[in-house]
Amino acid sequence: METEIKNALEVLWNGGIILYPTDTIWGIGCDATNEAAVKRIYEIKERVDSKSMLVLIDDAGRIPSYVDEMPEIAWDLIELADKPLTIIYPGAKNLAKNLIAEDKTIGIRVSSEIFTKKLIQRFKKPIVSSSANISGKKSPANFSEIEEIIKSKVDYVVNYRQDEKKKFEPSGIIQLGVSGEVKIIRE
Repeated sequence: METEIKNALEVLWNGGIILYPTDTIWGIGCDATNEAAVKRIYEIKERVDSKSMLVLIDDAGRIPSYVDEMPEIAWDLIELADKPLTIIYPGAKNLAKNLIAEDKTIGIRVSSEIFTKKLIQRFKKPIVSSSANISGKKSPANFSEIEEIIKSKVDYVVNYRQDEKKKFEPSGIIQLGVSGEVKIIRE
């Protein structure tokens, strides 16, 4: 795993795109503060840049660095979640402008997957995580379902957990308002 983390870090530090395992499905990722790298992910996915992507972090304590205000309920949701949960926060900041939605929101998930968590800890910045598929196509449930076109367009494919046959699912998504309003987007 250490070699794969080092290889992925080198690509991220150089503004590249990785294909990597997460706590849910495989993701296409990059430095969440690098606009050029984020633009490449939109291009790889053939996705319009008005449709935002989420970011992964290694620790909930980092969230306030990327949103103006963290609603109190978010701490409880993160602590009580029994499966991966992406929370959409208002007032995104300190991220690539083309990653932030038009309404100034950003989806953030605290990763519990060991490889991703260690990668983000060492990178010291959030990493974009968008499903490893062309926009509009079915999300791959494991590495074997990722199309070759996606693999060929990234700068590095992480060689870890590729043989898993388990079918993974995307995270739940909840949107929080400034006053603590809660809207379930995906269970």
